[in-house]
Amino acid sequence: MKQPRFKSLALALAFSLSAAPALACTPLVGYQVPTNLELARDAEVIVLAQVVGGSMNTDDPEASTITIRPSLTLKGTAPAGDLTLRGMLLASDVGRESGVLSNPYEFEAAHPVSYWGACNRYVFPQGTRALFFLKRGADGSWAPVGGPFTRWAEDVPGEDAPWVELTRFYLKAAGLPDNERIAFLNEERDRQQARRDDPLAQLVAADIDRTLKGQSLTSGLFEDSAQTENTVESTLEKMRKAAIEAGN
Repeated sequence: MKQPRFKSLALALAFSLSAAPALACTPLVGYQVPTNLELARDAEVIVLAQVVGGSMNTDDPEASTITIRPSLTLKGTAPAGDLTLRGMLLASDVGRESGVLSNPYEFEAAHPVSYWGACNRYVFPQGTRALFFLKRGADGSWAPVGGPFTRWAEDVPGEDAPWVELTRFYLKAAGLPDNERIAFLNEERDRQQARRDDPLAQLVAADIDRTLKGQSLTSGLFEDSAQTENTVESTLEKMRKAAIEAGN
């Protein structure tokens, strides 16, 4: 006998990624999302992995899991074989709208599911590849790094995707002494900004600049997220036009 599917997204929206999930996530006043450099620095393991399965528990949704299969390790030592992440769901068990993939040119806002109420992404389409930032929980299980609205698990098209390359850069920066790190970040930001005809370079420069200022999305999360989305869409449109002109 098949287990019943969710009749709505209401229950799914209540999930949290913490060890003892609350019914909703409400960041403290003044909470600031960690920068992407801080996310990379604090992760015990960073892996590019494919979502290969999942198990939904309708009696205890927090016990639902997804299974990921690492293909590339950027940081740390991932155990051999598949990893199980608790408190996660497959998009097929929630709803088609939850299966949207991350924008490959977004570096500030987290996956759209993060803004549904649980403050972090917890729904994944089966078969997708994502860059996972993980740490060991108190019970030895793998769990997301960072607080609410971090980019702990974003879909990427491949090993050389912009988000993967930017993460590699931040890992290198995180390993430097403080004074060298600041100079390193400034130099790369300026180098990217100088490539004025490259929209992707401008997005990278903007994220490095946020890192230098120690800023990320704050209390105006939903508003800022929409603003960022418009900026990214504008950039993508420029890239499309450039591609068309290059083809001519």
